[in-house]
Amino acid sequence: MADSRNNKVTKIKKYRRPLNLNIGMVIFAVIFIYVCICISMYFKDNNIKPYEVREGSLSSNNLYTGIILREENIVTASAAGYVNYYAREGQRVAVGNLVYTVDETGRLSDYINSAQLGENALSDADLYQLKGDIVDFVHEFSTDNFAAAYDFKYGAKGTVLKLANASLMENIADLNASEFGGGVNLAYAPYTGIVMYWTDGYEDLTADAVNKKMLDVKNYEKTQLIGNELVAPGDPIYKICDKEEWSLVIAVDEARAAELEEEGVIKVRFMRNQKESWAEITILHNGEDTFAQLTFTNSMVTFVDERFLEVELLLHEETGLKIPNSSIVEREFFLIPEEYVTRSGDTNSYGVLREAVLENGTRTTEYVEVEIYSLVDGEYYIDAGILQSGNHLYKTDSQETYTVSKRATLIGVYNMNKGYADFRQVEILYSNEEYSIVRSNTAYGLNVYDLIVQDASSVTVDQFIYR
Repeated sequence: MADSRNNKVTKIKKYRRPLNLNIGMVIFAVIFIYVCICISMYFKDNNIKPYEVREGSLSSNNLYTGIILREENIVTASAAGYVNYYAREGQRVAVGNLVYTVDETGRLSDYINSAQLGENALSDADLYQLKGDIVDFVHEFSTDNFAAAYDFKYGAKGTVLKLANASLMENIADLNASEFGGGVNLAYAPYTGIVMYWTDGYEDLTADAVNKKMLDVKNYEKTQLIGNELVAPGDPIYKICDKEEWSLVIAVDEARAAELEEEGVIKVRFMRNQKESWAEITILHNGEDTFAQLTFTNSMVTFVDERFLEVELLLHEETGLKIPNSSIVEREFFLIPEEYVTRSGDTNSYGVLREAVLENGTRTTEYVEVEIYSLVDGEYYIDAGILQSGNHLYKTDSQETYTVSKRATLIGVYNMNKGYADFRQVEILYSNEEYSIVRSNTAYGLNVYDLIVQDASSVTVDQFIYR
C-alpha cells in the first residue's frame, strides 16, 4: 500500500518582507514634495521683480551729427613751386604774418634738409605743444574714422616743421636774397584769422542749401593740403577764417523743431571733448526736410579741423530719482477736506469720524483709521477701499458733515519695503522711452534705495510680496 504522505501537495507562499521606513527616506520625500510645490507656485504666480531706486539724470535721445558752417576763404597759389608752411593749423595769424612760401627752384627744401640749420632742437614749450596734440589725438581717435590718423599725421608734420624752422623764418627774407636768388615767394596773411590746411568743397555752403545727403559722413571727402608738395598757380594753399561765429546744422523732425524753436537758446555738449556751450536756434525748412541751425559765438578754433561734429542737445537734463516706466501706475482716491481728517497723537496715524448706525437704529460716530497718500490744495487723498461713496464724515468738535463722493487719481509706484504693495505717489519731472525722473524728498513719495515693484501690472494693491 502506497504511503499517502508521498502524494500530499505542498503549497508554497511568497514571503512578503515588511516595509521598513527610515527617517532618511521620509525627509527626502518631504523635501521632494516641497520642491515640486515651490516650482509649481513659481510658474503659476507672477514673477515680481524688485527695483532699487537710485538718484540719476535722464535725457532723451538728443545726439545729433551736424555739418559745420564757417566763414572760410580759400587762398590760392600765385606761382608754381614747392609749398612750405610756417603757420600752424588752428593758429591765429595777424595781417602781414608769414604763412607759407613757394619755392620755385627747390633750393629751399634742400637748404632745410641740409646741415646748415644745425641742431635746432625744440624748446620745452614747443615739446609741450606737440605732446598736447598727441594726447588729444589718442583720446579722440576711433577706428570708425581712421582717416583722422592721416589728418593728425599731416597736422603734426606741419607743426614740427614750423617749430623746427623757427630760426629760418627769422632770416627767410635775407636768405631769399642771398642764398636763393629771389626764387622763394613769401606769402603773408591778407587779414587776421585762423589758418586751416584742408579743403572739401563745402567752403561756400550756406545753411539754406544743406540737405540730408550732405550729412552722410560716408560720402564725405576731405583733401589735406600737405607741405613740401608741388603746386601750380591757382591751386588752393590754405584757408583762413576771420570770424569767431560759426554754426552747426542738424536734421530734426517737426516735433523736435517745434520744441527747439520754443526754447530759442539751448545748451549743447560737444561729444568730442565733452565741453558745453550755448547756441542760438534757427529752424530751416529746406525742401521737404527740416533742419535746426545752432549758432555759436565761441569754440570755433577748437574744431577748425572738422566739418562734421557730434553734439548732444541738453534740453531735459533733469536730476532726481530714476525709476522704470513699467513701475508707474495710476490709482483712484477719495478727496477729503483737510479739516475732516484728524491725527492721533499716540500712534501718529490719521483717521476720520464717520457716521455709523447701531443695530437699534441709533446714529453715532466711529473713528476709522486711514492712510494719507497726498495733500493737494487742502484736500487729502485717501484710499478708496477704506471709505465708501455716500459716507458722512464729521468735523472734529463740530456737527458739520461732509459727504464722501469726490474722486481723483494719483500717479505712483508700488513700494515693497514693508513686504506688501504699498502705493507711493511720484511727481514725474521728465520721461523717455524706458525711464522717468521723479522728484526726490517729497512728503508721500520715494526715497533713495527704496525697493519698488519693477512691473506694476504684476501686483495688486496691498498684495503681500515675498522676497
